[in-house]
Amino acid sequence: MITKAVSSRATLAAAGVLVLVAAFVGSPADAQTVVLMVNGEPITSFDIEQRSKLDALTTHKIPDRESVINELIDQRVKIKEAKKWSIDPSASDVDSLYSAMAGRMKMNADQLSKMLEGQGIRPETLKEKVRADTVWTNLVRGRFKESLLVNEKEVHSAVLVKGDEAAQQTNSFEYTMRPIVLVVPRSAPPSETEARQKEAEALRNRIQSCNEANDVFRSMHDAAIRDNVTKTSADLAGPLREMLDQTPIGHLTPPEITKQGIEMVALCDRKPTTVDSPAKREIRDKMFVQKFEAKSNAYLQEIRKAAMIERR
Repeated sequence: MITKAVSSRATLAAAGVLVLVAAFVGSPADAQTVVLMVNGEPITSFDIEQRSKLDALTTHKIPDRESVINELIDQRVKIKEAKKWSIDPSASDVDSLYSAMAGRMKMNADQLSKMLEGQGIRPETLKEKVRADTVWTNLVRGRFKESLLVNEKEVHSAVLVKGDEAAQQTNSFEYTMRPIVLVVPRSAPPSETEARQKEAEALRNRIQSCNEANDVFRSMHDAAIRDNVTKTSADLAGPLREMLDQTPIGHLTPPEITKQGIEMVALCDRKPTTVDSPAKREIRDKMFVQKFEAKSNAYLQEIRKAAMIERR
């Protein structure tokens, strides 16, 4: 009798916990309640909840429900409009984009999925956003390519307004370089990496020209010198650009430890150019973004007006 009483109380307690959990999370039917239809496609309570969690994770703010609904409406109409123009990436294409995003976050796709799931977010929620963003960017760029072009006269005028065109021309260079690597296996002990780094420093002090660098590194064991690479100031990241500006022509940049081993760059030539500069590139990019956003917003408003949106 005592055993039966304990068993009954345990059963009641368990039932009470299940009731509380159900009251907190809601039933599956509640989670899939259709809130609105967009061109015949449903947006459910679960969709809104998932997108809200994703937005909160990326912005670190609790999003407004109505703004989340509008994002989902935009997402649906963007994907449908892109399909009209035969822009419809496959599931494997979206998976590749998802993996690339994970890579930029220093993760692989599985790690990103686990991170999202740990926050109660299905990976498909992010994948669908990636799909919509990608097809929309391709659609706007493709349909309005000509109107999105940035005229060089516009860039020139903007540089003049800044008042530093002469300085930009003087500070813009074209660099001819030859990448060099002293190979160090990934399994090598730290002592081997240190030895090769000292070897690189010695060679850096010795080599005075690109021809000499070519002769030395082509004859070395576990070393390689690549073909000439030409870049302008606008093509290079700030730290590398500064390093090249401080390196005498014919000499090597300071050695850097990478996954391949010890890497350097032989600077073969550096000459002023008016083709482009970091400032001009920045201005041009900003102008393109402004034109793209204006065209994108106008196009989106146009197709939203034509969309069939029914709230339940």
